Amino acid sequence: MAVFTGSGVALATPFDEKNRINYDVYGQLIDFHLRNKTDAFIINGTTGESPTLSDEEKTEALRFTMERVGGKVPVIAGSGTNDTGHAVKISKEAEKCGVDALLVVTPYYNKGNESGIYNYYKTIAEAVSIPIIIYTVPGRTGVNLSVPLLKKLSGVKNIIGVKDATGNLSYTAQIASEIPAFDIYSGNDDVVLPVMSLGGKGVISVSANIIPLETHEMAAAAYNNNFAKAREIQLKYLPLINALFYEVNPVPVKEALNLLGVNVGPGRSPLGPIEEKNRVILKELIEKLGVRI
Repeated sequence: MAVFTGSGVALATPFDEKNRINYDVYGQLIDFHLRNKTDAFIINGTTGESPTLSDEEKTEALRFTMERVGGKVPVIAGSGTNDTGHAVKISKEAEKCGVDALLVVTPYYNKGNESGIYNYYKTIAEAVSIPIIIYTVPGRTGVNLSVPLLKKLSGVKNIIGVKDATGNLSYTAQIASEIPAFDIYSGNDDVVLPVMSLGGKGVISVSANIIPLETHEMAAAAYNNNFAKAREIQLKYLPLINALFYEVNPVPVKEALNLLGVNVGPGRSPLGPIEEKNRVILKELIEKLGVRI
């Protein structure tokens, strides 16, 4: 059974003026998503700036989220890195916090060959008892997971699915065809409908940070085979979705939240301020579409 269906928000991490996690704003964001039907929270992911969070900050953020969410929807922790031993440590700590599942990115920079990547996932899976969703995002990791490798990994007891951020619908279709029991989540907000039309269970979303109800409704419609409604929502918000990726994520989405009056602060270095031309585009789209928080 899927960890969740629908829209899981890859939650942005708010920082205060001293570059610490701002838990007052964090709580406001969680409450906002609960009111607007977000189906799951993904904490310490790419959008949450996990590469710049210490292990202690990751654990603290998870504990805070678990308490605030109170079991209303699943909480999924990002726990992958490019050191298998470290990934095991992070994964075990996340499990202790009570999360419902792990989102484990493929190793980056040192990458790993297929036997190494298989061992990486198998070792993490054997160290915990909760479900694991593989996260394949070649644009960030430089690693392409072959479908035969995914098929082999699907045989590991608690590896239950994949967040597919390849943007390659032929690849997505091949996974759906050859590993029908695998849960597929779109990792790209611009192709939620096509991925779900191939049998995907939902989306792990960046744009849901600012349009949670709309993203939930789109994913729910697609899941229930109401593709006309899902298409209407997908296309309506496509310009905004695209604008959220004019620069590296999460720079634009954090700026969008700031424009909407939610003081999430800037990204941690090496993320810098958004370019003014892109800020103007975001502001215009937010106003045109009537986005409010």
